[in-house]
Amino acid sequence: MIVVDVEASGVDMNKDSMLSIGAFDFDNPKNQFYGECKIWDGAHINDDALAVNGFTKDQCTDETKQNDIELAKKFIDWAKTCKEHTFAGQNPSFDRDFIHSSALRGHLDWPFAFRTIDQHSLCFMHMIKRGVTPPISNDRTDLNSDKIMEYVGIPTEPHPHNALNGAKVAGEAISRLLYDRKLLPEFDKYPIPWL
Repeated sequence: MIVVDVEASGVDMNKDSMLSIGAFDFDNPKNQFYGECKIWDGAHINDDALAVNGFTKDQCTDETKQNDIELAKKFIDWAKTCKEHTFAGQNPSFDRDFIHSSALRGHLDWPFAFRTIDQHSLCFMHMIKRGVTPPISNDRTDLNSDKIMEYVGIPTEPHPHNALNGAKVAGEAISRLLYDRKLLPEFDKYPIPWL
């Protein structure tokens, strides 16, 4: 698996731009990727998104940064070094779609599958199998990233969000949910609650 997280200027890949990609190879966690880019020309910048990821409007439009297509190419080249290419994370379809959108604009080959592994589904299933009722709000599941981190026994992702930190907390949660084992050294001191 490639555990991936994207920070973006909004939530709509058709009008917003990615700003950074963080990722690591689940089978070889020391193999990590991080890169930032400026928004594509004409992309929207949503103040609410910037409040989450900490980027400023000046950073989003910094002409000294690479563009999103260059970042997508570097990510694709890095990802090819990984043994298995399924994307995993908190909301990996969001991350996949933003990277894919940039790759399409740049006419880059896209070697990745459509299917992803999301920690929400894994956590929901894990809770059900343990006889724990997943949290519900407004008649739907309320398992956000912070609640999942609490469930698996690690600190929530620091604010503002950073794409590599996001990938790391997601990957650690996935390892604990799938294998009952710790994965990354920065989380080693935190016990797995159900063991």
